[in-house]
Amino acid sequence: MDCKDAARLLEPYLDGELDRDEARALEAHIDDCAECRDALEALGRLRHAVRTEAPHYTAPDALRERIRNASLQQAPQARRPRRVPAWWRFAAACLFAFVAGGIVTRFAQPPASEQLSRDLFASHWRALAATSPVDVVSSDRHTVRPWFAGKLPQAPVVHDFADQGFPLVGGRIDYAGGERVPVLVYRHDKHLIDVYVMKDDASARAAHRDGYSLVWTRLDDQPIAIVSDLDATELGRFSALLEATR
Repeated sequence: MDCKDAARLLEPYLDGELDRDEARALEAHIDDCAECRDALEALGRLRHAVRTEAPHYTAPDALRERIRNASLQQAPQARRPRRVPAWWRFAAACLFAFVAGGIVTRFAQPPASEQLSRDLFASHWRALAATSPVDVVSSDRHTVRPWFAGKLPQAPVVHDFADQGFPLVGGRIDYAGGERVPVLVYRHDKHLIDVYVMKDDASARAAHRDGYSLVWTRLDDQPIAIVSDLDATELGRFSALLEATR
């Protein structure tokens, strides 16, 4: 994959619209290309800023009144329709821009926390559809953490819970909220469990979609997101194991 192909896929990637093979090819390119990696992170920051910081405008009362009065004055007359003044068309365009901008900003773009939830679910589903859900396959935590250490500023603490029925499968690096995040992968019976180790300020609500659950807890004082199709009892038990490591 070259930079031209990568640039075309950045937005679909953040929207979770790529299949697993396309996503992994893009991720492999981004890992080796600082320019495309910066572009992805900048796009993620822009999307976040639009959702959380873009201003919302309401048309001033004076402008509303002028438009209302002008509308009444320009109502069709019996013999001679009057031409709409240029200032009225300009005012109407301004009002439309204000209203449309507010609608697009407020409704077309989901809140940042909702988008983060979407990213996490999409990442998990891509992993399930892939040939392998991990980039490093190992049940040895002493192998998985050093693998992360060479690829991220800070490697996550890795625990294995095989004795409790949740063996470590391995790990991978994925993207959520426009950021590269480490993912610890566990298994319980036939269920795959993704544990996303997030930045300190990351947060979102617990969510459920299509039989999958997203819950938040902490691992060694780091916020983590857990995504799996485990039932509520087993998911709670696994979450408690992670919390107990603090």
